[in-house]
Amino acid sequence: MKTNKTAWILVLTTLVLVPAARAQESTQPTQTAVEADALSDSNAQKNIQEYIDLMRSDVKQRKAETLAMVMQLSAADAAKFWPIYAQYDAELTKLNDLRVANIQEYSRTYDQMTNAKADELIQKALAYRKQRPELIAKYYERVKQALGATTAARFFQIEDQLLSIIDLQIDSSLPIVGKSS
Repeated sequence: MKTNKTAWILVLTTLVLVPAARAQESTQPTQTAVEADALSDSNAQKNIQEYIDLMRSDVKQRKAETLAMVMQLSAADAAKFWPIYAQYDAELTKLNDLRVANIQEYSRTYDQMTNAKADELIQKALAYRKQRPELIAKYYERVKQALGATTAARFFQIEDQLLSIIDLQIDSSLPIVGKSS
């Protein structure tokens, strides 16, 4: 029991330090040439994408480390679990790409928000929020088949908690929509 408490304290401490990918609004200096603007926008988008990729790799690594520590898998169970988790993580990354694109679109259109754009962005966010639990349920079943319901439940609980913390960090960093134009 003491080991579990220590593990959870370490997990919570680690999670406080987990950075979440967030939309960054780039402010560009005023340029007179159209080409300079296009190049500047291209560079800014490239920099933002590199930042997002770096943040994602850090989050993924910390999530995996946390899972490994809390799951407490034997070598035999780890050999079964990690390939399933890798498949899950690849599908989650594709799903998160939709979220990142939606946040970037929100960032680009924030100052010119219309009712139609606000509705479009929220509909996309709702679609994402519907797909993710379905994905977790799918992989819960795969882990359960490979390792049993107890291990699958542990995976589900840990993953759900980690994703909730990441969601809170991302959502709390986004500004609330202002009045429509």
